[in-house]
Amino acid sequence: MSTPKKSAKRPTSVPAGPAADRATERTAEDGIWPRVTRELADDLAVDALVRDRAGKVPFDEVDRLKEAGLPALLTAPGPGGAGADWRTACGVVREISAADGSIGELLAHHCALAWTTRFLGPAAGPLDLGARAARERWLLAGSAEPPSPENGPGGGTGPAGTPASTGPVLTPAGGGAYVLHGRRAFASGVTVADRLVVAARCTQTGDLPLVLVDPAHPAVFTEPAAERVGQRLAGAGTVTFDRVPIAAGDVLGTLPHDEHAVAPYPTLAPLALRLLLVQVALGIAEGALAEARDVSRAGHAARGGDPFLLLAYGELATSAHTAAAVVERATDALAHGLLAGGALGVEERTDIAVLVAAAETVAHRAALDITTRILELVDPATESDPHGGGPGFDRFWRNARTLTAPVPPDHRLRDIGDHYLNGTHAGLTLPA
Repeated sequence: MSTPKKSAKRPTSVPAGPAADRATERTAEDGIWPRVTRELADDLAVDALVRDRAGKVPFDEVDRLKEAGLPALLTAPGPGGAGADWRTACGVVREISAADGSIGELLAHHCALAWTTRFLGPAAGPLDLGARAARERWLLAGSAEPPSPENGPGGGTGPAGTPASTGPVLTPAGGGAYVLHGRRAFASGVTVADRLVVAARCTQTGDLPLVLVDPAHPAVFTEPAAERVGQRLAGAGTVTFDRVPIAAGDVLGTLPHDEHAVAPYPTLAPLALRLLLVQVALGIAEGALAEARDVSRAGHAARGGDPFLLLAYGELATSAHTAAAVVERATDALAHGLLAGGALGVEERTDIAVLVAAAETVAHRAALDITTRILELVDPATESDPHGGGPGFDRFWRNARTLTAPVPPDHRLRDIGDHYLNGTHAGLTLPA
């Protein structure tokens, strides 16, 4: 296997200065967060199209996130209030996604991974990943889901625009340590992350340890995903691990993989990630619709009473409102499940899974419909062109399409129908 070149890394993990210090001192209980999130979203929206067309590795965007303190906020809540509650976290991801879907996806994956050790519970080691990520100002990337079994250890196809995986695997090195080797594609964040969370199969036991990897290690090589259709700034890429030593202290725990042995609570982990990505899709739809409305108001004043225009916006606004209602119901259900912890029952977990699947289906349809139809509502002269003119509403459609393509709706709808008709419980294996 040829070894790719290492991607460039930013010289510092977070901008130094008083603003960064203040961001670190804030807690989730501070009332300042809605304003901070709104201001950052406005800032990202100003140059979102320019940055999307440039398609550069999002070092600057990550520094903006850290300057505002959002990666530290989007960690599991602790006794000191360092992390946000679930509803707040979802709201932050959704608002940032309305401004820039790629950056919203970065935050969604980071937030889900920051909860990793909480989901593992007794199966986790002594490290509280979320607390350490907040303390160290880390942005997390990677995947806490096990490798795809049908393609061998660590196999499976990567995200849109990335090659298929051929690993990774872990070889025991004694004393609880491992050596990590192989290759895997990731949907978000790997080109800019401070730490990677990687699930790999143990070559000796077949278990699925979850490990923490420093992407700056000389044996870790990252290839950015080239020429993605959408979500160009999400930091997707393929990572090669060339016999990377993993200390015992960087083993986060072992993923459960026996349906008869796993408790319901740890199986909320994949549902949490899915619901956070639903917030990204809904945010993209809402951002697209709001920008289209502004263009229509400014450029079509004479058509303010046009029945076609009014009908179209009425339909799209209703679609967005409907999706938001379904997503918020799933968000509330998952928030209750997270609070239940080890007391979560199988029935409640199944209800949460069904609501998340419904939110996924409705929000994805709304995102694709809204981002497609707004191209018909704005003046064709203002649409994106090869020379870089216009507001580029195609960006929203490309982002929505890239984000939703890996989730076939028929599979989710069959799960919902099976539960509704037959009372079938969703499996408790990971991933769900």
